Amino acid sequence: MLTLVPTPIGNLQDITLRALAVLKEADIILAEDTRTSKVLLNHFGIDKRVLSHHQHNEHAALSELIRFMKEGQKIAMVSDAGTPGISDPGFLLVRECIKEEIPVLCLPGATAFVPALVMSGLPCDRFIFEGFLPQKKGRQTRLLALKEENRTMIFYESPFRLIKLIDECILHFGEERMASVSREISKMFEETKRGTLLSLKNYFETKGVKGEIVMVVEGVK
Repeated sequence: MLTLVPTPIGNLQDITLRALAVLKEADIILAEDTRTSKVLLNHFGIDKRVLSHHQHNEHAALSELIRFMKEGQKIAMVSDAGTPGISDPGFLLVRECIKEEIPVLCLPGATAFVPALVMSGLPCDRFIFEGFLPQKKGRQTRLLALKEENRTMIFYESPFRLIKLIDECILHFGEERMASVSREISKMFEETKRGTLLSLKNYFETKGVKGEIVMVVEGVK
């Protein structure tokens, strides 16, 4: 079977007991970056066969992984941080397992956008998760389509492109639209900054941007 195992997005203590049990029982652990995952595995004394599984090799690896599971091996899949499949590899393997009638289980656990949404102070009863917008082709088309979106919008972004994203949101949504930027969630320098898009632009242009970013934007009223 295949089990998707969420891993901490910062603080290693956020791992669940069930996640540790699944990782200890797995025959193979698939990791987005084996170096990153081995830090976690070594911390908890888990010594298993770890295979690299990322966006550049996931298509080529499907048939072999399916064969392993049909032979009875248990595979656990982790990403560098958070829940596999959420802006990370996972979807292709899950789809193939379902097609081949191999059991799939996803454990509940960490994902960055949930705490960012809750901490934003913006409505979280209805929201839309956009993840990373396309870097080039289709980016402006997607933002234009969100211009009349009335649900709270959630974006992932690189610290190197945050100001660009804020500028684009100002262009399409207006500089007075309320938003929130959370960075380094669960880590030592965690920060959530709230305000209008213009105030967030001014703040991060002055302070600079570091860390993993989640931006939450108010929907149109």
